[in-house]
Amino acid sequence: MTEPLDLLVTNVRVVHHDRPEPERADIGVVDGKIVRVAPGIDPAGARSVVDGGGKLAFPGVVDAHQHWGIYNPLPVDAATESRACAQGGVTSALNYMRTGQYYLNKGGTYADVFPEVLSLSEGKAYVDYAYHLAPMMREHIDEIPALVRDHGVTSFKVFMFYGSHGLHGRSADQNSFLMIPEGERYDYAHFEFVMRGIQAAREQFPELADEISLSLHCETAEIMTAYTRLVEEEGTLTGLAAYSASRPQHSEGLAVSIASYLAHETGLPTINLLHLSSAKAMDAALRMATAFPHIRFRREVTIGHLLADIDTASGLGAKVNPPIRPREDVEALWGHLLAGDVDWVVSDHACCRDEQKFGDPRDNVFLAKSGFGGTEYLLPGLVSEGTKRGLPLGEIARLISWNPATRFGLRTKGALGVGFDADIALVDPGVDWTVRAADSESTQEYTPFEGFAMTAAVTDTFLRGHRVLESGKVVGEPVGRYLKRPTGA
Repeated sequence: MTEPLDLLVTNVRVVHHDRPEPERADIGVVDGKIVRVAPGIDPAGARSVVDGGGKLAFPGVVDAHQHWGIYNPLPVDAATESRACAQGGVTSALNYMRTGQYYLNKGGTYADVFPEVLSLSEGKAYVDYAYHLAPMMREHIDEIPALVRDHGVTSFKVFMFYGSHGLHGRSADQNSFLMIPEGERYDYAHFEFVMRGIQAAREQFPELADEISLSLHCETAEIMTAYTRLVEEEGTLTGLAAYSASRPQHSEGLAVSIASYLAHETGLPTINLLHLSSAKAMDAALRMATAFPHIRFRREVTIGHLLADIDTASGLGAKVNPPIRPREDVEALWGHLLAGDVDWVVSDHACCRDEQKFGDPRDNVFLAKSGFGGTEYLLPGLVSEGTKRGLPLGEIARLISWNPATRFGLRTKGALGVGFDADIALVDPGVDWTVRAADSESTQEYTPFEGFAMTAAVTDTFLRGHRVLESGKVVGEPVGRYLKRPTGA
């Protein structure tokens, strides 16, 4: 006798990461897992039946780059920004976290800090979540095996410019900002030792080796500091154009090259190059992949860098690191994405409310905070713009779900198939709407995408079979869980 279904989603076009076109099918769910994907599943006995109305059914988005707690208290962001996730079909949010100023505003070991991170976010989120951690000091490197074993943290990060450049611009007080011990430096030598520590962990846990990785924010502090001074002294550029020029594209390319050689030197093959924003950054990344074929690079691009440029973004709210670029860089990124050079697309969601974002005067880009939210626009934005450019729907599923889930040890996420979590995003691909910050579930009162036209909308989101978004509105109580990786082990 067939087990009765907890949920049956009927009349949808299922998008798979391994085939370009969707297939008409129904999706059967028991205990939060998908048990059947087939046309014409009998609804008799199903406890809940949802008619998908012919919409596209995407696997829930694995947004592999977010920053809960960077500008707002972590429990607040876990609640509000996870609602924005649900609004955009995101069912797994992977957040970067570190010690130092911002986030929890404390230094110390992860043995002390990370349990607090988990406690503060528990029971708040509407979607599942995990954390990437940044080893900021020597003692953090020693903690890597315990983080893997005890907490299921398998991904780590290096911010390559933090050693001598601030989060928002030039800074001469990095040890205080990073809250690292006196006498330690956050520099290339530290990055090398982080890589050696992660590689040692891969060797210690061989069954997890492919899922233990290092992500790098690739910008070069010394070049950015010099160019910031040049741009400010020259005074001819303002706004987003000035900020892009102050963090020039070749700074990204150089950092990519340095990071890649260090990976080669240390034997660490699992390297993720984050938010590549320019033609030069992507060129460097592809050159390094040719130079070091034994390094299994993954290349990330954000939806912000794909949709907005320095002229079309809505104001200085679009300040972010690396910067929003001129249109020629946007077009170059799309060319690489369509050529298969990009491994996943993310939001880099970092909610920064208006009162925190802007300095005095408000129109000085160098006084504004870096980062903005956008997870709610990741899936609809990629479907809207990507389909116009000929990007197959199956490739979108690969970019936003399968690839990041595979890299980051989310073995139960990333696909609409038997045995996977019933994380489903229903998308209406034939609706015209305009982005308005006022419509977002995020607490951010502005968006760089204000006024942008979209042609696809997320209508319903399911997390492990729980409906968390219905007809575009967040529903129910928070049911998100911490994802101790690898999931499903």
